[in-house]
Parts: sequence; C-alpha cells; structure tokens
Amino acid sequence: MKKLIKNGVVVTAVDQYEADVLIEDGKITAIGKNLGENVDEVIDAKGAYLFPGGIDPHTHLEMPFGGTVTADDFETGTIAAAHGGTTTVIDFCLTDKGVPLKNSIQKWHDKSKGRAVIDYGFHLMVSEVNDAVLNELPTIIEEDGITSFKVFMAYKNQFMADDETLFRTLLTAKEHGALVMVHAENGDVVDFLVKKALAEGNTDPIYHALTRPPEAEGEATGRAAALTGLADSQLYVVHVSCAEAVEKIEAARKKGLRVYGETCPQYLVLDQTYLERPNFEGAKYVWSPPLREKWNQDVLWNALKSGQLQTLGSDQCSFNFKGQKDLGKGDFSKIPNGGPIIEDRFSLFFSEGVKQGRISINQFVDIVSTRIAKLFGLFPQKGTIAVGSDADIVIFDPNAERIISAETHHMNVDYNAFEGMKVTGEPISVLSRGEFVIRDKAFVGKPGNGQYLKRKRFEAASVANTQKVLQ
Repeated sequence: MKKLIKNGVVVTAVDQYEADVLIEDGKITAIGKNLGENVDEVIDAKGAYLFPGGIDPHTHLEMPFGGTVTADDFETGTIAAAHGGTTTVIDFCLTDKGVPLKNSIQKWHDKSKGRAVIDYGFHLMVSEVNDAVLNELPTIIEEDGITSFKVFMAYKNQFMADDETLFRTLLTAKEHGALVMVHAENGDVVDFLVKKALAEGNTDPIYHALTRPPEAEGEATGRAAALTGLADSQLYVVHVSCAEAVEKIEAARKKGLRVYGETCPQYLVLDQTYLERPNFEGAKYVWSPPLREKWNQDVLWNALKSGQLQTLGSDQCSFNFKGQKDLGKGDFSKIPNGGPIIEDRFSLFFSEGVKQGRISINQFVDIVSTRIAKLFGLFPQKGTIAVGSDADIVIFDPNAERIISAETHHMNVDYNAFEGMKVTGEPISVLSRGEFVIRDKAFVGKPGNGQYLKRKRFEAASVANTQKVLQ
C-alpha cells in the first residue's frame, strides 16, 4: 500500500519544514509539496510534527538479574516503547564465561523472535577475553551484525571484567570496526563500600546511592577513556549520571579521542532524595549508577546541549515493586537494580528539553534518534526522514498534555518512576516501516512484526559529520 502523510512538519537533526511524506513498501519514496496521486491512504498530520522514530540504545528486556527476571519482555517492552515514540531498540545480550558467544546470541533471538512489535538489535556483553572469544568476535560482527560490545566495570563477582579484558576488547573493536560500551563504576570500591555499610547496619535504599559515589563513576570513566586513547579505539559510556563522569568525557574529547556519552531521562529529572522515600518506596528508584544530587541535572543538560554527551537511552530494566524490588528489604544490595523508563524517554525529553528551552528541536531529534543510528551502524536506514530511509515516523502533537502514571502506562510493571509528572508533547500515531504500530494512541501492531537488525560497522567519520553540522 501507498500511504501519504500530509500537512505535517518534518523535523530531522538538521531541518524543519512543512511537507508531505510518501510511503511505499515500508520506505519513504518521496518528500515534497502536493504529493498524493494514486495513494491508498492519506493521513492528515495537521498541527503535528513528523519525527523519525526514536531509537533506544539501552534496554534490558527479559533479562535475568539478582535472582529474578525483568518484568518487561520483548512483547510488552516493545509495545510500551512504541506507545512512547520509539521504533527501534538495541537490547543487551548477556553472556556466560566459558560458553560460546553464539550460544548467548541464540538465547536472545529465542526471546525476541515472534514477540517484538518494532525493530531491534543486540549489543553483546564481553566478560572475558581469550583466544576463543577473540576468534568469535570478528565472525559475530560480520555474520550477526552485532557491532557493539559491552564491558562492565561494576558488579564485582557477577558481570565485572578486569582492565585487560576491556583493553583487549578495545583493540579488537579498533581492528574490526566495533564500538565498545562501558558501565563505568569502580566495582572494587563499590563492593568494599557496600560491605562496609551493611556491616554497620545501614540497610535502607538510600545506601545504594551512598555506596556508589560519583567519584567511583568518574574514576572508571576516566580510566576507560585513557585505555581507549592507548588503544586508539572508540568508546561509548552508558548512563552517565554525574558531573565527575561528564568532566572525564569532555577532557577525552578535547584530546581528540573517540569517546561518546549517553545519559538517561531519570538522571535529568529525578534526584537522590527519591531513594529516601519512606516505607521502602525508595527501592523503586534503585538502579546503577544511582540518582545523584539535583545540581548534577544542569551539568547533564548542558553537556547534551554542547554535544559533550550525544545520546539519550532509557536503561529500561523494569522490576515490580511488589515481589521483586522487595527482595531487598533489610538489605539494599539485594534490591534488583533497574527501572521502567522505555515508554516515557521520548516525550519526557521533548517536554523537559525542547519545551523548557534547554535544547533545540533539531538537537532533540539528533539525541533521541539520529546520533544513535550513526553510532550504532543504522544510519540512514534509521534515524532520519529521508527518501530511501525506513518509514519509521512519529506523528507527534507538541501541545498535548498528560500526567505520567502507572495506571495509564503500557509497561508490565506496577509503578512508574515518573508518577504524577506533567509532560507536554505526546506521540499520537507511530509507524514502523510504513505500518501503524500505534494509531490515535491505540496499539494496532502485531507481535513478531519487528525485524532483527544487522548493523553496519562503526564509522567515526559518519558520527563526526553530524557533530560539525549541529555546532
């Protein structure tokens, strides 16, 4: 079917203009004025922006952690994402030491196939480096299209890798065109502080934050950046939460290092005091890195505006308050880390960013979609509205107002981290490859319609070009 979206305002990372958008066979085939001969359906987008579909580079769907499994799987998680204006997610595939990486990838395919309602890809965790792993990685890049590898510098005795593993992964990524991602916290220091707090009888949720100080995040970020420079490789620091980490990324970038940073909406609008809420309510806000003192929010917003941070992920990792988060009653270290964020990432960022004048509308598109597509080998198939690109389009009402609530969200979890917040701007309809997933705020998609994406290799030049245009 041919579809024509009329009367909308197209917004990309570099442009904003009124135009019709013609869609055929899942692709954008024309953009212009007065299009519309021989089309099967006309969609009136008067008063709305047409954004490229959001890309969430950081999700954990149906992920085992802390003796339980995240509450949202590839079906509920992608339905919620679509309601929120996201048309592509990149999920983290965990691995086990001593087990072929291909086995873990197949496990993630089994979880996602036939269930995702939007397109998706995988990052691959690297927890050890040996001949078997080093021999597998180039094949995985080539055959599976997985071109980003995650190394944890935290979660000692669980996920944490040593510096040799990180450094050799960086060298491999440099050679074969991949992007290395790090969870940057000093896991040894955090482990010591957690044990000390518990020994002293400090068990409440707030101690999750107090035992993961910003200095531990800053130190690990700086160490990872230094190793990246030594390897002449490329690094992406996930969920940056504090000034200490931003400073290390900015310093590395001023040296010309290929270091990129992601933050998340929770760090932009919530703060450490949420973990102090009574009756164990603070457990709802336990994730890592933890929420920081409120003044860090301005630092993060300024870093996004100036380009020192490039992307916004959700770090979607939902656990129910009842039956999962309460596993940590009496011991904050046993509270499953993570929150339900995937649905509200897009509209929260528009409301608090564009509407509040913190970023431009073009920067909004770049940060939630375009730059992510470029960093992770999806551009120009994803991340923009252009002839030849996938017709992943969000029809967005910039003036619609709503109150965020667990009563109305679509995530499979019993609370919302942003409960009661008022946001301005809302996705009305969402198309994935030219087909409606959300129409007039109602889900009309189908589990299994989402396609697995084999991604291209990392290209520093592609990312740099967008930066030059925006500055």
